[in-house]
Amino acid sequence: MKSSRLVSILLLLQTRGRMTAAQLAGELEVSVRTVYRDVEALAAAGVPLYGDAGHAGGYRLLDGYRTRLTGLTTAEAEALFLAGAPGPAADLGLGPVLAAARLKVRAALPAPVREHADRISGRFHLDAPGWYADTDAVPWLPAVADAVWNDRVLDVSYRRWREPTDVRRRLEPYGLVLKAGRWYVVAGPGPRTFRVDQILELSVLDEPFTRPDGFDLADWWAGHQRDFRQRLYTGRAVVRLAPGATLGRPVTAEEPPDADGWIRATVPIESLDHAHGEFLRLGTDIEVLEPAELRHRIARTAAELAARYGNAPGEPGDREVPKS
Repeated sequence: MKSSRLVSILLLLQTRGRMTAAQLAGELEVSVRTVYRDVEALAAAGVPLYGDAGHAGGYRLLDGYRTRLTGLTTAEAEALFLAGAPGPAADLGLGPVLAAARLKVRAALPAPVREHADRISGRFHLDAPGWYADTDAVPWLPAVADAVWNDRVLDVSYRRWREPTDVRRRLEPYGLVLKAGRWYVVAGPGPRTFRVDQILELSVLDEPFTRPDGFDLADWWAGHQRDFRQRLYTGRAVVRLAPGATLGRPVTAEEPPDADGWIRATVPIESLDHAHGEFLRLGTDIEVLEPAELRHRIARTAAELAARYGNAPGEPGDREVPKS
């Protein structure tokens, strides 16, 4: 809609400063001719918007001009308040800042939109970490965040899982990622990922670094996750699954369910050892068909469990055999 597009132009110029018609058209996914018409409409409405010609030209707002119009729709306001993450903000030392920002945005919203936003925040709460995972202490997180923001090199003592466990690393921190309640810093050279809670000591060097051209944190992280899964699940197992049984990842049936609702599927596995423990947790809701070594290992474990618990006292129907 044109009214929404006009608001978007105002907010873009207000937050980014000078922008060319081509840049505005690219952001709004419209033609440059449409941008020209929208700019004329804004000027006719009294908005102090100026256009400069030349190589360094573009449109800009009069210095000091600010609009209090947010342009937020009801759905956008609901999403904004639903996305509030007080826990991670507090980790970064931004808890009070987030609370103040939410208060200001709420005060600027029209009454009907504000009511919808209040309903969302009063009815939904996001808590990302799992039930059985303790929150990791991240004492160095604010310092890492400050280095990310100011493009400063870090000298860290880091604990990794393989020998030698404690190592020193020179990091160029490109960004921070919160995944399943755990903070990671994506840093060059590489880049690579490092768990912030595994940083033992940290020094912020008075040495700036230059980010790689075109580096996009969200895109890189998505690709990193895909590569991780491909490296993690290097094997395959053929299994039968009972109705409702899940493995925590997508499973595609190779054929329709049988008469009892069981499905046959080929699933990726990390290793025989990992699959052995993972599949045993499903108990009698899974049958491993291939590979044969995994099937035999699970069968041996089941036999050992049966032998261990077979003579357990107190079984229903058990009777004490009288002594002669």
